[in-house]
Amino acid sequence: MSKLPVTESDLHAYVDAALPEARRAEVESHLATQPDAAERVRDYQAQAQALRVLFNPVLDEPLPEHLRALSSPPRVAAVERPHRSLLARWSLQRIAAGFLVALVGGAAGWLAHSQYQSAQGVARISTFARQAAVAHAVFSPDVRRPVEVSAENEEQLVAWLSKRMGTPVRPPRLGTLGYELIGGRLLPGNIGPVAQFMYHDASGQRLTLYVSTENVGNQETAFRFAQEGKVNVFYWIDGKFGYALSASIDKVELARVATAVYEQIEGK
Repeated sequence: MSKLPVTESDLHAYVDAALPEARRAEVESHLATQPDAAERVRDYQAQAQALRVLFNPVLDEPLPEHLRALSSPPRVAAVERPHRSLLARWSLQRIAAGFLVALVGGAAGWLAHSQYQSAQGVARISTFARQAAVAHAVFSPDVRRPVEVSAENEEQLVAWLSKRMGTPVRPPRLGTLGYELIGGRLLPGNIGPVAQFMYHDASGQRLTLYVSTENVGNQETAFRFAQEGKVNVFYWIDGKFGYALSASIDKVELARVATAVYEQIEGK
């Protein structure tokens, strides 16, 4: 009997360790003779690891007070079964955290929730900033294909992204700050395309600029900071554009670069 062809779904299931042993062996045999498929699997594994690093801390976040209230059973039930309140609270916390992580994996890394509980209290995280952080965590570790179009073809990159986004977009020049353009790529946003430009310095440290036009009408134009796992993000709204600069570098250094980006955009 001939073997079933190995599909893209099989490759994803292989990365997720969700294949039966026999099928896993067939996929491994396929990968041994198909270097392109093997390279894609390595990319998928790197992306999955980056997402785990970014979002595993969600599992340890305290359960928000309004969910604690929902998890508390009636007083009479607590008397009859004193262990149930603790079990319900623990279960609901794990379900809530697991749901957030599942959203990331199920939507190619795009997570859309706006609140989280921190040690200092409740803080609101912009969905836009979180999406930028996820995109940075997914693509910045990629050694082989960190961008779709490299800096050597910058004019083609600019023309392509501008056409797809329906408005001119161009990467800022950050050479004076020690960061050179690697290139860029097109990403899916909530309702349309998003551009991502990637830079690196002499040490190989990478940062990404995430540019969206989905924030039109948003009046919150202040310069804001967010932190997602090890990724720091400065983000702001400027006219019809939303910008988010992400990197795993010191907040002060990232603020310096973000200020330079902002000033270039403003034409100062």
